Amino acid sequence: MTTTSSTHREGYVPFPADAAENYRAAGYWTGRTLGDLLRETARRAPERTALLTGDAARSYAQVDADADRMAHGLLALGIAPGDRVVVQLPNVPEFLTVLFGLLRAGIIPVLTLPAHRRAEIEHLAALSEAVAYVIVDRQGDFDYRELAATVRESVPSLRHVLVLGDPGEHLDLNAVARDGDTLPDIDPSDIALMLVSGGTTGLPKLIARTHDDYAYNATASAAVCELTADDVYLATLPAAHNFPLACPGILGTVSVGGAVAFVTDPSPENAFAAIEKHRVTVTAVVPPLAQLWCAATEWEDADLASLRLLQVGGARLAEVNAVEVTPALGATLQQVFGMAEGLLNYTRLDDPAELLHTTQGRPLSPADEVRVVDGEGNDVAPGEEGELLTKGPYTIRGYYRAPEHNARAFTPDGYYRSGDLVRRLPSGHLVVSGRIKDVINRGGENISCDELEEHLLAHPAVRHAAAVGLPDAALGEKVCAVLVVDGAMPTLAEIKTFLTGRGLATYKLPDVLRQADTLPITAVGKIDKKALRAQ
Repeated sequence: MTTTSSTHREGYVPFPADAAENYRAAGYWTGRTLGDLLRETARRAPERTALLTGDAARSYAQVDADADRMAHGLLALGIAPGDRVVVQLPNVPEFLTVLFGLLRAGIIPVLTLPAHRRAEIEHLAALSEAVAYVIVDRQGDFDYRELAATVRESVPSLRHVLVLGDPGEHLDLNAVARDGDTLPDIDPSDIALMLVSGGTTGLPKLIARTHDDYAYNATASAAVCELTADDVYLATLPAAHNFPLACPGILGTVSVGGAVAFVTDPSPENAFAAIEKHRVTVTAVVPPLAQLWCAATEWEDADLASLRLLQVGGARLAEVNAVEVTPALGATLQQVFGMAEGLLNYTRLDDPAELLHTTQGRPLSPADEVRVVDGEGNDVAPGEEGELLTKGPYTIRGYYRAPEHNARAFTPDGYYRSGDLVRRLPSGHLVVSGRIKDVINRGGENISCDELEEHLLAHPAVRHAAAVGLPDAALGEKVCAVLVVDGAMPTLAEIKTFLTGRGLATYKLPDVLRQADTLPITAVGKIDKKALRAQ
């Protein structure tokens, strides 16, 4: 018999009891667990294709059985329901088995990105008190087994490293699965999984999502996107991201009985080949990738006729780029603006072209509560710019084990302060105009200026440091580091090597380096980032 770890709820901020009761009464929360999404489809249509791989297909019955065997194997290792496991896998079919195996066992996956390195993984493993770490052996020239050995030395709770591929000194992930009898009963109001925040202030935060709220997130999104069992979803962005995971993504597709395929390389050559081979109907990309795909139709001759819906999110898509999507790719464009913390906004498939091209959608749920406020917290007039505040049936009420940050990130009455500047149109659609937090959005990835500056200041030659985002046609923003140094100015290559050595993810490294004698200061003594950008 398995025993449940109780430590996982320490530092979790639950939904208020009255709100939870209302969400259940209204039918937003149905008591389905995320494991049920797969189980129900497997029972309803066992022979339907669930998973498309490079050379084969697996049915729902097969994937369902694989998930159960993985769950039994993980429990047999001594990993208990409620324990946390850091998962850092690329877009491979095994992601599905590992995810649903953990969910079925009541073990909480902490979903990290392939690009994360020591700084992020050590922090997230320690914060979650993870007992296991699931990785691939290597991707490109990076060896995750070496990273795992380093993390294991510094995180006392970490007992197991499970490797897809050559395990080296660790455990072989493929050898873990085993048959078993019963699996734990799962409370749908309990934590299902943990997502990683974009890291707008310092190191990334953990976002604990429950079965109730995340199942609604996925299934309501599937309804908005009109997903059916005939759809084939291609996970193009890293699968651990909220966007390709549940908006509607992998989980939404599974809930309706569609098929899922993965690509690790989203380049037009590779992704277009996957779209043609698997007859993909839906996928999600960030704006720079959408631009590249549109341009690539000029030189790639793949058959994209199956693609009916291209979701674009992660950053604002410029109107000039939005109008190109359907003529170039033949798919309907859907702009998506959301956050791993909760609120999702979608343009609808029948929206007029003007809304489709110029807005970032309207809230998913009738129960989403949205306010747009000024710097004093007062609601602005309709159509005016302000910060987006939100709460609802799938928006968290607090980050995991982050009480001090929660005091700033949430209002006393439970609204999440998104840090996004928006305008709300009479139709309810939002137009995103920027951020109030000190963050750079590089190709859809949020980079905390605070975190990068802290690492830069550790360099022996750096006396003062500031990170700012500069406009970039391909990435949206590129990362510029401005340094005040003692002695010789380091080169960009030297700074990148230094930061990589500190375990910083590669997507957070500066693209541009500038030297300054002093940094401009505001009247309250903070670095004047606006003045720096102007320079």
